[in-house]
Amino acid sequence: QVKLVESGGGLVQAGGSLRLSCAACGSIFSTAVMAWYRQAPGKQRELVADITKGDSTTYVDSAKGRFTISRDNAKNTVYLEMSSLKVEDTAVYFCNAVTSIGDSLVPYWGQGTQVTVSS
Repeated sequence: QVKLVESGGGLVQAGGSLRLSCAACGSIFSTAVMAWYRQAPGKQRELVADITKGDSTTYVDSAKGRFTISRDNAKNTVYLEMSSLKVEDTAVYFCNAVTSIGDSLVPYWGQGTQVTVSS
């Protein structure tokens, strides 16, 4: 069974930094595309950044230049370094893993961690 456990959220002032971590328990980490999503109140969940097993990354435009996603396959952990945080970054951040099982793509989700940026 795969389990994703996020940590590192909290309250920070605008302009500050936070690092989110997501530890994956299970055997899929090394083959999975890992991602961070966020969901603000009243809004749809959106992809923030993802990283393939080959370390290719993509970012939502609002995160480019401020956020960095990385993974440590030895620790089965994916990180999201966030800097120059803005009030509009306030959301619940979710870790996501997608792996192939047979012909299917199977997603897994963490429970989420709250990030609150104050002005």
